[in-house]
Amino acid sequence: MVQYNFKRITVVPNGKDFIDIILSRTQRQTPTVVHKGYAISRLRQFYMRKVKYTQQNFHEKLSTIIDEFPRLDDIHPFYGDLLHVLYNKDHYKLALGQINTARNLISKISKDYVKLLKYADSLYRCKSLKVAALGRMCTVIKRVGPSLAYLEQIRQHMARLPSIDPNTRTILICGYPNVGKSSFINKITRADVDVQPYAFTTKSLFVGHTDYKYLRYQVIDTPGILDRPFEDRNIIEMCSITALAHLRAAVLFFLDISGSCGYTIAQQAALFHSIKSLFMNKPLIIVCNKTDLQPLEGIPEEDMKMVMQMKEEAMKTVIGQGGEATSDDSVLLTMSTLTEEGVIAVKNAACERLLNQRVEVKMKSKKINECLNRFHVAIPKPRDQKERPPCIPQAVLEARALKAAEKEKRKTEKDLENENGGAGVYSASLRKNYILANDEWKEDILPEILDGHNVYDFIDPDIIERLEELEREEGIRQEEEEDEDFEMDGTDLTPEEQEALAAIRKKKSLLIEEHRMKKRTAENRSIIPRKFDKDRTFTRGRMGKELSEMGMDPSLALKRLRSRSVSVRGRKRERSLGGEDGGDAMDMDVDQPSKKLRSSLRSRSQSRSRSQSRPPHEVVPGEGFKDSAQKAKALVLNRKSVKKRNKDARRGEADRVIYDLKPKHLFSGKRSTGKTDRR
Repeated sequence: MVQYNFKRITVVPNGKDFIDIILSRTQRQTPTVVHKGYAISRLRQFYMRKVKYTQQNFHEKLSTIIDEFPRLDDIHPFYGDLLHVLYNKDHYKLALGQINTARNLISKISKDYVKLLKYADSLYRCKSLKVAALGRMCTVIKRVGPSLAYLEQIRQHMARLPSIDPNTRTILICGYPNVGKSSFINKITRADVDVQPYAFTTKSLFVGHTDYKYLRYQVIDTPGILDRPFEDRNIIEMCSITALAHLRAAVLFFLDISGSCGYTIAQQAALFHSIKSLFMNKPLIIVCNKTDLQPLEGIPEEDMKMVMQMKEEAMKTVIGQGGEATSDDSVLLTMSTLTEEGVIAVKNAACERLLNQRVEVKMKSKKINECLNRFHVAIPKPRDQKERPPCIPQAVLEARALKAAEKEKRKTEKDLENENGGAGVYSASLRKNYILANDEWKEDILPEILDGHNVYDFIDPDIIERLEELEREEGIRQEEEEDEDFEMDGTDLTPEEQEALAAIRKKKSLLIEEHRMKKRTAENRSIIPRKFDKDRTFTRGRMGKELSEMGMDPSLALKRLRSRSVSVRGRKRERSLGGEDGGDAMDMDVDQPSKKLRSSLRSRSQSRSRSQSRPPHEVVPGEGFKDSAQKAKALVLNRKSVKKRNKDARRGEADRVIYDLKPKHLFSGKRSTGKTDRR
């Protein structure tokens, strides 16, 4: 519901912390080791990366500050003017402008020094340029240090501003200081505004929320306003003026008729007339507070005339809005926040007036035409001249009356408590609504443990009989399961079915025996692929024989397997074995070819597979090349790119290379007295 949340603005570091954050990040996130033996291109790249990375970090951090702070021209006028009153928008824009200038300067410095680094001719020159670039960037940040500190103070203050939605239903409370505005908002909302018996206790805007007709209303308590020229008002008063000028709300102008606030009714009336231009096109209610000290009827006649003039002005604002003529009672209301007399009436009147005004504005807008086009009110046509007034059946009326009478007769626990001595004397019974067979059992006290035994175990008198019944049912169920697990005999089967049953039993016993043998010989291993089947247990011949024994035609399955093996090994092997019969004989292990023949077949198949290999420049779908020419060009570039790396052998970037095998400071021996410039 809240449109602007200034609490999410990122913390703005000061100049020194800003530099520490960026430079430490550059040190951590970029390479730190460089040797004089590197190629100059690599040295340039090393230091250019440092400069660019630092500039990117500065740019991101400064851009975050510029983007997260609100632009006064883009936000709601209420917040724009409020920020101008609190911080002076000229200083605010100047600070953000300096941050933007610093961001552009750092980008320019980075660009200039990267250009110089491209022509550096030594490690010393590269390092000097890098140090100069980072130093100039840090100098720019130091110069905008005061702007960063100013923006951090503004961020902290903006985070403490109340979350006000300028577009929702709002009730605005205004008036002189110490007239009861904060006490009223504390009564109708959950806001906890400080209330003291002196002026200007409230120094900023406070927000609370209340409900009326299932709708949420925003209630704003404003600081007190004094009757003086616009130029003489301070920041606290200008917050109230800003809210009155920009928020579309119902205005409650509080009037202290007792004079205990320190200001007379004449002074309060003068304030009302001086700011009445801010009440135009807003529902306005004049609230006479502190009637417990001074009733409205008891004030002097002169003061009463002033109050009536204010009432007439409020009525004119209502008529000026184009609204319906309201009663005098809804424009001038009395209340007392001390006794809470009339507080809810004031809240309800303000909410109702605001709701009506918002509905009228919507009815006058162009959007209502789009909604009215969707509505259709059905009016039945009269079929004769007879009048048919609405009628409620007598039975329904009687039922309503009976229900109302029952509701009146029914006594609550609170009524019973008051009748029987009040709190501390009457104790409500939690068992009286128990649903039991006999109402006398409701107050029975049932022990849980009696004579060391759990009473719950002995409640059911038929527990033994039920246990025996369950055991009988379990025995019957077990007998049925035993009857179901019978062994099939061959008395009711045909001779063909008996042969099939015998074959199945025989195969089952063989499988069991084979499994037991594997278990004994530790051969119970995981299944391996067919291509590693050294014993040639799974062959085409065996598969065809088993399918034939089962009464199926194995020709299609054998043909599919044969075509697959031909595609893998080549067709010469199939022809060399004399067609299909030769292949089957070999697979069935009937006539094994000689060792010499097998070796010749293997060499032929290998040469055949080599002759069928794909040329390097042929494009395979999914490689990402549009034609073979593009692939050939990519292969040439690949070979050229690895030529230098292969030439250097171990001296690649990933290898650990010690350029100076015997550093002098490790092998020069004990240092004697004298000069130390060898270091």
